[in-house]
Amino acid sequence: ATRPSSSLSVAQDMFVDKTATHSSVTSYYGETLQQSSDLKTNACCTAASPAPHIASAIKNIHPDVIRKYYGCGFCVPDEVEGMTILDLGCGAGRDVYIASQLVGPKGRVIGVDMTEEQLKVAKETQSYHAEKFGYDNVEFHLGLIEKLDDIPSLKDQSVDIIISNCVINLCPDKESVLKSCHRLLKPGGELYFSDVYANRRVPTELKEDEVLWGECLSGALYWNDFQNLAKACGFKDPRLVEDAPITIENKAVQDKMDNLGHSNLEFYSATYRLFQLDCLEPHCEDYGQAVIYKGTIPRFESGWALDDHHYMEKGKIFPVCGNTYNMLKETRFEKHFDFVGDWSTHYGIFDGCGTSIPYKSAAENGGVSTKGGGGGGCC
Repeated sequence: ATRPSSSLSVAQDMFVDKTATHSSVTSYYGETLQQSSDLKTNACCTAASPAPHIASAIKNIHPDVIRKYYGCGFCVPDEVEGMTILDLGCGAGRDVYIASQLVGPKGRVIGVDMTEEQLKVAKETQSYHAEKFGYDNVEFHLGLIEKLDDIPSLKDQSVDIIISNCVINLCPDKESVLKSCHRLLKPGGELYFSDVYANRRVPTELKEDEVLWGECLSGALYWNDFQNLAKACGFKDPRLVEDAPITIENKAVQDKMDNLGHSNLEFYSATYRLFQLDCLEPHCEDYGQAVIYKGTIPRFESGWALDDHHYMEKGKIFPVCGNTYNMLKETRFEKHFDFVGDWSTHYGIFDGCGTSIPYKSAAENGGVSTKGGGGGGCC
């Protein structure tokens, strides 16, 4: 079947001069920004407090790495011990070194970034972290995340989990990034990442603003274009984990948007998980199935959430669509669940499978408008 062209054209035309975009972003993150406080908006920052185990891991990370961190979420999922993790746009390595501690000595973490100044910090502190952790399980590569084919050590179906923290929006060729992720992931693996999205397509005059691009705003995809693009690249059922409105707390940036007639353009920080599972269907279908969570994922003895609308309490029968059933049964999470039902009878579309803006923080869903001054900046 022929894929829809609308979402792909958006991805391909995100920025006319891709070389200029790469140069601009590299300069912005390598030279203009020297530390987190240099950012002009709160789009690429983390407002929420990290979970205790993440906070504990951060304490072990070199201060130079922390100072060079620009991100919009905590992008390491649960149940990662012994896994191979790839971090796209790893910067100075904060999330790599968090993941390094979570996967343990039997796991492996690979960081890729196009900014030499950032990678220099990551590599210079590698021995510090190896001594601190008691092992060295990380590696770093200079390269573009839409050209992962250029890194020989990255083989097809060699990675369990791919993470990315507020970086894919900076990339002018998002289709290539998602296709490469699908190719590199093992079956049952996942792309788990935070990024910035818009409630409508970002107009050309804002895409061409270097500061807004570097601040993670101009490269933001319209949320529905992202979902369509992800599906076209093989990720058939993108799942939203959490979201928050981005409040642009910089008068010059907001005035620029208002003066160009785009005051109703809103941005959201959102974390998605995209599973590499060919068995998923385009929509949530009902086969009368259910799962029972065993309470065995570390730190989640009482209940665990797959995404923002699937929180499963220990021991309770939880009805699920066929896609959710497979996301649990055909992945690393299988051992933590009992499964009820089969595929013998189809009961139609699963209740609640909608197509409106998915972000709970959106005003139309009862959340806070990004123009209202409330809400956090990031996931």
